[in-house]
Amino acid sequence: MIVAGIGFRGAATAADLQAALALTGVQADALASIAEKAEAPAMQAFARATGLPVIALQEQDIAGEQTLTCSPRIKARFGTGSLAEAAALAGARHGVPGARARLLAPRVVTADGLATAAIAERLEP
Repeated sequence: MIVAGIGFRGAATAADLQAALALTGVQADALASIAEKAEAPAMQAFARATGLPVIALQEQDIAGEQTLTCSPRIKARFGTGSLAEAAALAGARHGVPGARARLLAPRVVTADGLATAAIAERLEP
């Protein structure tokens, strides 16, 4: 299972999220973000447009997740270096006890800074 972790600012549109995913160069099987963002209109529109399911994570699911990149703002807010990378990793493991995950594509940021994406792959236990 390949999961795209998505992070974005409130002003982001579904097109911004699509642009972030396109920057990864990887086709995902699902999208993942924290519940607040997973339920946002932009994410829901993006999910409908792509036909991908959305994995809604709790903040504790991503806290402490080791990431390749680090945003000081995200570190202070969520306890992890990258919301997109942490969501991708946690989303890839979601619902499979003992599963591991690895990043296939670290966080990318759209030119306007409104959206980020990262890709992780589930490794079976």
